[in-house]
Amino acid sequence: METWEVSVPDDRAEQRTCLICGDRATGLHYGIISCEGCKGFFKRSICNKRVYRCSRDKNCVMSRKQRNRCQYCRLLKCLQMGMNRKAIREDGMPGGRNKSIGPVQISEEEIERIMSGQEFEEEANHWSNHGDSDHSSPGNRASESNQPSPGSTLSSSRSVELNGFMAFREQYMGISVPPHYQYIPHLFSYSGHSPLLPPQARSLDPQSYSLIHQLVSAEDLEPLGTPMLIEDGYAVTQAELFALLCRLADELLFRQIAWIKKLPFFCELSIKDYTCLLSSTWQELILLSSLTVYSKQIFGELADVTAKYSPSDEELHRFSDEGMEVIERLIYLYHKFHQLKVSNEEYACMKAINFLNQDIRGLTSASQLEQLNKRYWYICQDFTEYKYTHQPNRFPDLMMCLPEIRYIAGKMVNVPLEQLPLLFKVVLHSCKTSVGKE
Repeated sequence: METWEVSVPDDRAEQRTCLICGDRATGLHYGIISCEGCKGFFKRSICNKRVYRCSRDKNCVMSRKQRNRCQYCRLLKCLQMGMNRKAIREDGMPGGRNKSIGPVQISEEEIERIMSGQEFEEEANHWSNHGDSDHSSPGNRASESNQPSPGSTLSSSRSVELNGFMAFREQYMGISVPPHYQYIPHLFSYSGHSPLLPPQARSLDPQSYSLIHQLVSAEDLEPLGTPMLIEDGYAVTQAELFALLCRLADELLFRQIAWIKKLPFFCELSIKDYTCLLSSTWQELILLSSLTVYSKQIFGELADVTAKYSPSDEELHRFSDEGMEVIERLIYLYHKFHQLKVSNEEYACMKAINFLNQDIRGLTSASQLEQLNKRYWYICQDFTEYKYTHQPNRFPDLMMCLPEIRYIAGKMVNVPLEQLPLLFKVVLHSCKTSVGKE
């Protein structure tokens, strides 16, 4: 199965930077937002099985001007930021095998195996012993007809190219597809200049409507119950604000646990897999819900509480660089969601797509997760194209928010707990102030 890349419109690209070198990003490449240079470098390094050496301390600075000075550190950062090597086709053609909609998380040991070349040797040994029988292997080769072998979830008679879209979509949806769907391009073919369906009257597929309704029904959209009202003139301490943030996190986490049991596909996966998925994505789910369905309370009532907290000079002085990056990205993401005005239906689909991450380690049914992920991916695409006919880039914009959420959630883990009150104060104040001026 192929992977495609999101071409970011010019006005958006100017605001985004490559996660590897800081140059202007051109889209979502192999799971993360990056520039053309780092995309090409990563693909060449993996396809050619390059093993580099660092003449310094393996901690070279990566910037637009310095990225070519140390290939070792550049590839290392690509892997650390989550570039997905399994999404690269080894036949040299554009695109690849799409294993993830966002960054992948691999262990330090696996990164070391790749950097040392050990991983490439193991793959070569595997294929010398087993040939091309396992289509799901990262080392998937070309078939005897000199064409790329199909992905693990597709039979050899099916294609993910545009002319095979009807069969491909039917496999994951389990329904027949109306004739006009054959003209819908794959998600990652979208760009500011891509040919899209002309605005026309169309209906939402009945099964798409039913599954979206089930997803929304699984959500607890009632206002948060944690008390966030405070008397005028009361000075909130750091400890009090931190305790409030913990109570909010507890309530939001409890809602995610209850949500899992109501999912329409709850009986299709094991409790072990659900536990693994929740333990890896709970921060992302809480962040997504806080920026969308609970944003009025978070950026309203909670912002009023954080406004009554005054950090000390020491707290301001000791604030970390990781915290500053999280603040910047959270503010950007809030404005993006505020601009999109994400509906409950879109939120429910985004949440399911993010949760069904088959790249998480320890899962027992990754292929089944991949099918579920694609099912809700296409359902969300159906819904946005049906409801927002005159916003052809809306669905790609929504999907590009997911890797950003994963990245921010991963970075927040490195922010010291005592800095979280200040972090939330700055984010909520900045977002509330800017929106108030609109």
